[in-house]
Amino acid sequence: MSVDIGSEVERRARVHAALADPARLRIVDALSLGDVSPSDLQNELRIGSNLLAHHLRTLERAGLVTRRRSEADRRRTYLHLDQTGLAELLPSPEPRPAVPRVVFVCTANTARSQLAAALWSQASAVPATSAGTHPAEGIAPGAVAVARRRGLQLERVRPRALEGVLEADDFMITVCDNAHEELRTEQPTDLPRLHWSVADPVRGNTDADFDAAYDDLAARVAHLSPHLTAP
Repeated sequence: MSVDIGSEVERRARVHAALADPARLRIVDALSLGDVSPSDLQNELRIGSNLLAHHLRTLERAGLVTRRRSEADRRRTYLHLDQTGLAELLPSPEPRPAVPRVVFVCTANTARSQLAAALWSQASAVPATSAGTHPAEGIAPGAVAVARRRGLQLERVRPRALEGVLEADDFMITVCDNAHEELRTEQPTDLPRLHWSVADPVRGNTDADFDAAYDDLAARVAHLSPHLTAP
């Protein structure tokens, strides 16, 4: 009996080969819950830039890591772990302390952070809210529309400033490159936080843009929510 080695088996083999290195497993660990820039990843892992570039190319060729250019500093990119078909291969995230609340942050607090908080409230018993570094006057109509299309209960709350919302024990998740890059130099480094590099749907302002942002946020919330618990 002949055995047909199909494209799916070949893909899995590339994934296993890409992960057969301790440094690349450490990169996967670092990206398992959020997005990280190559420079920050290099500092975290303490490896040389040439070696990091080699490992990233290997992971990219295997379809495990993608890059997206920052919407804030266009010279910066963020690395994202593509978890499609990787669920059983992912390392278990390190145990995290119980958190009293998750705060999702973007610049205007009109779309991504509002949708993320609503999605989180459906998925987790840990309370969630949202805020903006420079809040606008109201929620984006596209965010309201995509929530209605997807059956998500979105509270029609006025965008709020982060400084009036964030408390010392909050777990902060930035869902906007601009907010992340602004806050990384202003907020205490020991504040529990993650960054999700989610494309701004308001820029294109089409149904497809908001659907893409919704799907991205929903997948990230589904992955992270089991790993955070209330006190």
